[in-house]
Amino acid sequence: MPPSDFATVTADDLVTGEGVALDLPAASLGLRMASGLIDVLVTLFTFVALFILLTVAASPFADAALFGAATVLTMVLTFLVLPTALETLTRGRSLGKLALGLRAVRDDGGPISFQHALVRALIGFVEIYAFSGAPAFFSIMLSTRGKRLGDYAAGTYVVRERVPLRLPQPPPMPPELASWARRTDLGTLPTGTALAVRQFLGRLATLDPASRDRVGRALLADVLPHVAPPPPAGAPPELVLMAVVAERRERDLARLRRDDALRGRLLA
Repeated sequence: MPPSDFATVTADDLVTGEGVALDLPAASLGLRMASGLIDVLVTLFTFVALFILLTVAASPFADAALFGAATVLTMVLTFLVLPTALETLTRGRSLGKLALGLRAVRDDGGPISFQHALVRALIGFVEIYAFSGAPAFFSIMLSTRGKRLGDYAAGTYVVRERVPLRLPQPPPMPPELASWARRTDLGTLPTGTALAVRQFLGRLATLDPASRDRVGRALLADVLPHVAPPPPAGAPPELVLMAVVAERRERDLARLRRDDALRGRLLA
């Protein structure tokens, strides 16, 4: 098993400082259709209510041009202004998404902005209402991330928020390498290397001895340029990697505690 098999950072992953990949699962076709149906029903109800309100307001004037303007204004408010404002203010949630635990995010996992919401609303009117949702259905079905045409244009996709987050247990510090790790200068590991090391340590029990030794040595060769002085001669690669990850975690925790203490003193 080559070490590259462990460096599996995908476009759907966010990677923490310790090299833990957090998956943002894309919403399925069924969830997208259900949330879209809720949004369509709410939008149509809003359209009818606003149209009646504006036409009643314009009826005393009995002007055909005024009725046409009221219709256009109703469509702009219903299909463009309200969806854009709602997704912008709720950071990617419509009423349907809120009901089903979904949220629109950027392709890099960040929150969407007004520009993203506006493009999604513009393209959404065409693909959902003008063409009865057929382009959106086939686009979501064929996309690995469940993206409709508006998502492609805006650079967004819809994720499931109500997913339990399970982080693996951090590897312990090997006692025989604790003194070496404490006096070691540890540099920041590249994201792919850090993730590969964490995945390797999490799967030690499932590897045969030959594969564990081969992959461990390959990963250690990638880590050693960021560590000084080198580990004791003859130390097993997996123990050295455990020591590096555990010491890095302890230093990060100590730094966070110092920052919290300083912040507390300043705010006091």
